[in-house]
Amino acid sequence: MQGKRLERVNQLIKEEISMLLQRELKDPRLGFVTVTEVETSKDLRAAKIFVSVLGDAAQWKASMAALESARGFVRNWLRHHLDLRVTPELDFRPDHSLEHAARIQSILKQVRASGS
Repeated sequence: MQGKRLERVNQLIKEEISMLLQRELKDPRLGFVTVTEVETSKDLRAAKIFVSVLGDAAQWKASMAALESARGFVRNWLRHHLDLRVTPELDFRPDHSLEHAARIQSILKQVRASGS
């Protein structure tokens, strides 16, 4: 599959899953989850869904468990809402880049404050 088309498919999957997490999934373990990126294999048989969770380690663990148990539901949702020949197997993965960036910003702020 060509690069541009694969990028569009990744974006479409990201938007659908984001909307689904906000409106359809009612699992109480699911915290404030954001889909940060989707990487689909060239043959569309597998997709890595990178997610960020707002909260501590316990909230991360609970949210990842909720996503794992809802994987079949999410895949079935995509099958019915996307016009793809193949619906990819989903692999939810944690993305800690947002909290890492926030930590760096905090450190930089401290450095600036102590330097003034």
